[in-house]
Amino acid sequence: MGLAQNKLVNLFFKVDQKRGSSKVGITVGFFSAFAGILYGYDTGTISGIMAMDYVLERFPKDKTAMAFSSSEHSLIVSILSLGTFFGALLGSFFADRIGRRMTIILSTLIVFNIGIILQTAATSIPLLCAGRAIGGLGVGLISSCIPLYQAECTPKWIRGALIASYQWAITLGLLLASCVNQGTHNRKDSGSYRIPIALQFAWALILGCGLIFLPESPRFFVKRGDTDKALESLAVLHSLPVDDPIILEEYNEIKANYEYELAQGSATWVDVFRTRNSQLKKLITACFLQGLQQLTGINFIFYYGTTFFQSSGISNSFLISLATNIVNFGMSVPGVLLVELVGRRNLLLGGSIGMCVSDFIIAIVGVASNSGSANKVLVAFTCFFIAFFAASWGPICWVVTGEIFPLAVRAKSIALATASNWLWNFGIAYATPYLVDSGPGNADLGSNVFFIWGGCNLLGLFFVWALVYETKGLTLEEIEEMYNVVPLAWRSQGFIPTGKELYATQEQINISEKISESQKEDVTENDSDKA
Repeated sequence: MGLAQNKLVNLFFKVDQKRGSSKVGITVGFFSAFAGILYGYDTGTISGIMAMDYVLERFPKDKTAMAFSSSEHSLIVSILSLGTFFGALLGSFFADRIGRRMTIILSTLIVFNIGIILQTAATSIPLLCAGRAIGGLGVGLISSCIPLYQAECTPKWIRGALIASYQWAITLGLLLASCVNQGTHNRKDSGSYRIPIALQFAWALILGCGLIFLPESPRFFVKRGDTDKALESLAVLHSLPVDDPIILEEYNEIKANYEYELAQGSATWVDVFRTRNSQLKKLITACFLQGLQQLTGINFIFYYGTTFFQSSGISNSFLISLATNIVNFGMSVPGVLLVELVGRRNLLLGGSIGMCVSDFIIAIVGVASNSGSANKVLVAFTCFFIAFFAASWGPICWVVTGEIFPLAVRAKSIALATASNWLWNFGIAYATPYLVDSGPGNADLGSNVFFIWGGCNLLGLFFVWALVYETKGLTLEEIEEMYNVVPLAWRSQGFIPTGKELYATQEQINISEKISESQKEDVTENDSDKA
């Protein structure tokens, strides 16, 4: 067995040297990731529904043309993202008041399901859009709390993989939607679109009811000053008695770090934007990372993929859509497995390069030829692009967003970052028909739009190199320490937490010494300037 294989086995079959068990924490992280199915399934469903003959005969204003106009297309697809934007902003308010877990439960069982009821009942565009907006509100509330809940409850040695599994669940939702659409799109009755939409009740019930039996985040109780419940939550997550020294040690570390944060300033919205303790740098990192994730071009494929393949001359576009979803689902698994082995930065950098090259090839081939061979190349590199995204930017953006913020402003900061994701999602979903379609007032870019996505991926490569810190193997409190002592992101892999010097690798020690020398030079320069 090779070295990499040994590392992988040690990571995922790790035996904790301390007493207790990580099983509950892992269960919390993996089960809550199921929320990704709600968003992924909705995204995949609407893509197929918009191309169903039964829907095209009844929903568009111009029924004789059997086609949605650019404005109708963009409104139906993008209205969900507008709802998610406002839901994500509201998420922090509820997460800090009623808890991370309860916010997810109520958003799933009430808000999201109301949206599904309206969409299932819809026979025209207005009611369909109203349902998608309300459903989006629920998805936004959920999406701003899931990475927060996962990061605060899961063991550090597998935290990245568990948060990454949220994106894996999104791909599973996309795949399920594609399968259901494939099974219903030829129906000649309302079941063609109502069956795929109504199935979302099942996903909501599984998530909402299941979370009732899981513990609340201990860091939420620390933030509220409820010591007893914080200790109880830690005890459940570690499967240890409340008075066990391990539980008391972790509680004291969380509390001390939170009190230090409060000593630096309050936990208001103003503090979210302060430069103190690198908070503004973290916020810029998370918000731009989420925005750049949307600008990779992935949502163009899954929102408009069926329509795009049809316009490119590919006959069985539903089958191609199913194939791309299978690739997306399958290649998310390496991302989940490698995040704790390769690290966050390396996966993001590698993914940027792969997506950039794939986008440019798709654009060049699409412009140069419209033959059967060119269409095969287009589909092949679309699959390559999806594979690179699924193994890197798809899951890792959620991991970084969930890890880097201090407890005092964590809920608010993650809410803003998630809202950034949905704002870009809305903008892309709304603008894409006008960019791609032909006709008066449209840009008629066609496959040229992939030049835009490729350029954005190139920008993402430089952004990750300059601003994304490596957080692999660190507790949330150690990540906060790293930002305070390491000024440059590309030096973060050499960070050694206080008290962990004995366990540092020689590479970490060498990089740590360079960081220390750099800090000494900065101090010397500042002293010279003052003199």
